[in-house]
Amino acid sequence: MSRCKAAVLVLSAGGLVVLLGGVGIAEEPLRYGFGRPPTDAEIGALNIDIDPTGAGLPPGRGTVQQGTAIYANKCATCHGPTGTEGPKDRLVGGHGLLATEHPVKTIGSFWPYATTLYDYIHRAMPLNAPQSLTPEEVYSVVAWLLHQNDIIPADAVIDAKTLPTVKMPNRAGFVSDPRPDVPFR
Repeated sequence: MSRCKAAVLVLSAGGLVVLLGGVGIAEEPLRYGFGRPPTDAEIGALNIDIDPTGAGLPPGRGTVQQGTAIYANKCATCHGPTGTEGPKDRLVGGHGLLATEHPVKTIGSFWPYATTLYDYIHRAMPLNAPQSLTPEEVYSVVAWLLHQNDIIPADAVIDAKTLPTVKMPNRAGFVSDPRPDVPFR
């Protein structure tokens, strides 16, 4: 074997040892010299989701009457005075129209859980100031919207105990995820 071929073989073998030799060793993650791990409090502040059972709902309460004024001041600009006019999504009505050629998907005709309404309003509304409403304001707007959709009576009080018990008209219109690796919700 020529010296050149022997040198290439030795270098190749040496490179392979270096490459494979480090496979079992855990390396330190890259550090960029800035930032820090978040605190538990910082993570908790971002954990604002509400599940269908109501887990995560905060203390507070709201009524249809309180929701009337809050909706008029914070929601009507985008959704109209009664929740049907727009220019943004229609929130009220649509009962019996899901199976038609032009379905109308509203809170009352489509949404399966009332708790989802709280979750969405709290996270994303109003559009120009998301997460600015207090829990009482969110509960009140939710009460008003559920009443406008003929789901709760005008004297209903909505809070962390009553909201998960609200039966939405289209609750049976959804099917559970059949995958075995997905927990039942």
